[in-house]
Amino acid sequence: MTLLLILVVGGVIGWLASILMRTDAQQGIFLNIVVGVVGALIAGFLVTPLIGGAPITSGNFDILSLFASFLGAVILLAIVNLFRRGSIR
Repeated sequence: MTLLLILVVGGVIGWLASILMRTDAQQGIFLNIVVGVVGALIAGFLVTPLIGGAPITSGNFDILSLFASFLGAVILLAIVNLFRRGSIR
């Protein structure tokens, strides 16, 4: 059940991050889920040591962990855009 929640919440986080970074038209639902879950993993290594909390991949679904996972997804999309287009947005 936790895996299903991670996929659903990761999909929503990836979708919101792709709207913010203006890559929503290029991505489908599968890529949104991948961005959300991989962004949560990035958040576990980079963001959560700075702001505290835990990423959603640990099964913790509070506001701080959702925010950290969202920041991780935005960081992932910024890195992908930097390599793909040469600019962050």
